[in-house]
Amino acid sequence: MRVDVAGIRLGYEIDGAGPALVLLHAFPLNRAMWGPQVAALRDRFTVITPDYRGFGESDIPSGPLTMDDYARDVLGVLDALGHDHFILGGCSIGGYVAFRIWAQAAGRVRGLIIADSRAEPDTDEGRQRRTAAIERIEREGPEGFVEEFAVTLVGPTTKAERPGVAAAVRQIIGTPNPRSLTAALAAMASRPDSRPLLGSIGVPALVVVGEEDTLTPPASSEAMVQAMPLARLVRIPSAGHLASLEAPEAFNRAAREFLLSF
Repeated sequence: MRVDVAGIRLGYEIDGAGPALVLLHAFPLNRAMWGPQVAALRDRFTVITPDYRGFGESDIPSGPLTMDDYARDVLGVLDALGHDHFILGGCSIGGYVAFRIWAQAAGRVRGLIIADSRAEPDTDEGRQRRTAAIERIEREGPEGFVEEFAVTLVGPTTKAERPGVAAAVRQIIGTPNPRSLTAALAAMASRPDSRPLLGSIGVPALVVVGEEDTLTPPASSEAMVQAMPLARLVRIPSAGHLASLEAPEAFNRAAREFLLSF
């Protein structure tokens, strides 16, 4: 499904019944990554999974974007669907977008799930890597970057014992438009420091991280939990950066327990 938000067509899915639960996907995937969570939670929640601009069924960006732009897009989808209040979850870049939604509309957020993400901005080295990736995509096209980046998204246990998960991740990614990739990379490189927000997040929060996540390692998740007043941490063994796909049973169990606790 798609909805018009300020002249931009944005893809989304909505399934289930109950309080609204919004799940924001990782880069460079799309809303399809949340399939296991939708199936597990739609009996108690209205699960809404938007596509960011340029991913899935959403329009390709015509220029540069910021995390606040992605946040406004998500809020626009929720406005169009008539959901004033919601529980918000995000994986990786989805966590960055979730923090900007909190900055823009904290009063609408009833609870927060941050999965395999971080609050701190990129280091200088991290920004340099993103700039190099942008230059490579503009020079060579997206295929080489996507193939190499996809390998980093799952942990070594998943690669060794659950190769079908890595193949499914690559299938979900597909071949995104180069402009979509470069806009998202630039937005991540320039994102603000979200650590000053953490103390103000006075709603229940769940932070989930794969123990084998090397992109946003467990130490970042531990720091977030220490800074948020009502946060709890769940570490998922034998999972990397996409714990929700690599170990969906463990992820769903933690999410369901959290979501039914308030």
